[in-house]
Amino acid sequence: MGKNPLLAAATFLLFLFTACAGKNDIDAVSAATARKGPPARVLLSRIMPVAAADGVVKIAVVVNQPAEDQSLQFIEGCVAEGRSMGFTVDTFVTGGDDARCMELVARIAQADYDGLVFSNGVGDSGGNNAGDGAFSYNALKPAADRGIPIVTFEALPLLGGRSITGITGTFLDDYGLARLSLETLLSYSPPDRPPRIIRIGTEAGVPFMVRRDRVFDDYLGEGKIEEAALVNLRDLENPALDAGEGLAGVLSRFPPGTVDAVWSPYEECAVGCAEALAAAGRQDIKLFSIGISGEAIRMMQRHSGIWPGAAAVDPKLVGTVNMRLLAAKLAGEMPYTTFSFSPQPVKTEDLGRDVNMSNISVMVPGWGDAGGLFDFYPWMKDIKSAGSKYLRIPPVAQAAE
Repeated sequence: MGKNPLLAAATFLLFLFTACAGKNDIDAVSAATARKGPPARVLLSRIMPVAAADGVVKIAVVVNQPAEDQSLQFIEGCVAEGRSMGFTVDTFVTGGDDARCMELVARIAQADYDGLVFSNGVGDSGGNNAGDGAFSYNALKPAADRGIPIVTFEALPLLGGRSITGITGTFLDDYGLARLSLETLLSYSPPDRPPRIIRIGTEAGVPFMVRRDRVFDDYLGEGKIEEAALVNLRDLENPALDAGEGLAGVLSRFPPGTVDAVWSPYEECAVGCAEALAAAGRQDIKLFSIGISGEAIRMMQRHSGIWPGAAAVDPKLVGTVNMRLLAAKLAGEMPYTTFSFSPQPVKTEDLGRDVNMSNISVMVPGWGDAGGLFDFYPWMKDIKSAGSKYLRIPPVAQAAE
């Protein structure tokens, strides 16, 4: 069997963009702080004098997820936007290992970083912390105590009802995502009756799925939809396989014409559902989902007659905006303490043959458009326009040295 080109691409991007947490993490951090770059960073010194006091603005980006499509796109957004403003951006991927992540952030807090972008407090979403925010709180407190400005994505630093002062948190609009996906479902449904839906869910209490399920329940209560069956996930380690097997197990109960759609609040579940529907020959049932990834795109194309579309947010745009918010904090601006990203529809009919997570913006109208999202500061435009004139930064790959 030949090499998987997608795996090779992901490996290349991981080398290019990340210094993975491990035995020599502190050496990578120390090497990053030792880089000084050229002098005379006039604009940065004027706009953010504290951060640029040593001649360079150094940002750490920590992603507590595996190096997959969404996390790599998030990293790309952070790195590209940070570099465009003359920052040195070092990135770290901890693979969802909470202990490893906490240790790394503690080391970053002791190093000479001027700002931190922290993505996905996995421990806040389940496991021993059960969504109470303790993991993110304990991970970020050392950096916050040292006065390092922090912007988070999908992390809720709470401990005993206490939050960390000064952190800006960004989140997906889970309620908006669920509404958009259900409205898309309704647009494909019979006009004379509520559609009958098989719902994919979980009993694990995963916060983002709980929020999306609430919207489904609201639509049920309003009589807009009917629930034909609920397929609860048992194995959150492999949601695609579990959702696919669960759906396959109930399909035989519903002859053609008795169910209209399957609703999946998570794209990994939807991938398994698409395979189950295709294997059963159930073209009569349409699949609607939340979230997007390279695998989801491929399955949407392969099973276009089954999977008409999804509601999603561009992960690269999320990285871009998180870096802009951190830049605003470094410049003494406080635009928001929280910010939610609005969803966009992704229609299978818009996806060309060679589409992937890197070029989807060419095909999906408005995808990845960051215009107006915290780019309205005149100083931000000034920094970017200066460009390579006197804000030249070493490549991120040097962080791994």
